[in-house]
Amino acid sequence: MRLLRFGPPGSEKPGLLDTDNTIRDLSDVIDDITPANLSDEALKRLGQLDPASLPIVDDTQRLGPCVSGSGKYLCVGLNYSDHAEESGMTPPPEPILFMKATSAIVGPDDDVILPRRSEKSDWEVELGIVIGSEARYVSEQDALNHIAGYCVLNDLSERAFQLERSGQWVKGKSADTFGPVGPYLVTRDEVPEPNNLRLWLEVDGKRFQDGTTANMIFKVPYLVSYISQFMTLMPGDIIATGTPAGVGMGQSPKVYLQEGNTMRLGVEGLGEQTQRVVSPR
Repeated sequence: MRLLRFGPPGSEKPGLLDTDNTIRDLSDVIDDITPANLSDEALKRLGQLDPASLPIVDDTQRLGPCVSGSGKYLCVGLNYSDHAEESGMTPPPEPILFMKATSAIVGPDDDVILPRRSEKSDWEVELGIVIGSEARYVSEQDALNHIAGYCVLNDLSERAFQLERSGQWVKGKSADTFGPVGPYLVTRDEVPEPNNLRLWLEVDGKRFQDGTTANMIFKVPYLVSYISQFMTLMPGDIIATGTPAGVGMGQSPKVYLQEGNTMRLGVEGLGEQTQRVVSPR
């Protein structure tokens, strides 16, 4: 299934995309795409519905983040060797973990607002994992069973805040609108090979990133198992799995986002995002 949320910010309703790419309204079935509705049992019940029996939604509706109520947004740094190289950093012996504030989460096509005093705002297309069931000290072999599905993420980063102003990376990652999520939560049964997906990103029509999740240093099952050794992963938690080469910081000369830019990005089988870059409030 491809689950989604549609409507104005803060008033989104649950829906799904049928095989004809028509949005169907799930609001008479569930209240929202929340952590409580991400278990295998809950997803199985949704999968048994006849989409044709559900009301059609106007396809001009805004799409919101594909999951609501995420408690944690975890990120994995330098998880592609080519991105580590372009960043001038050594590939890590263990996954680098950091947080993005959940207040950064927005819909897949919402405007990206540059933070005040931004100097070096940058893009990062990533494969996103959405946890479906509680994961604590899980094995690598069992890790996929705790995943509800996958989505497209843009892990936007203000590099000056992240790397030049001391402290942890979180403050360069957490500006409002720096976490577009969606358009869909694609359930894990639809993504049998999460470590063999093409992902790409363009700015104003120029392709900067064009990679594959096959080049991740630490693969999806390992990441879920590894993180669960340090904290309990809860339903609705989001994991950003890293980005391939081609970020603005890695260009020569460096290229950063400016007001008026348009980003378009996608992950194979998971849909696309489009964001317009606007000036600070």
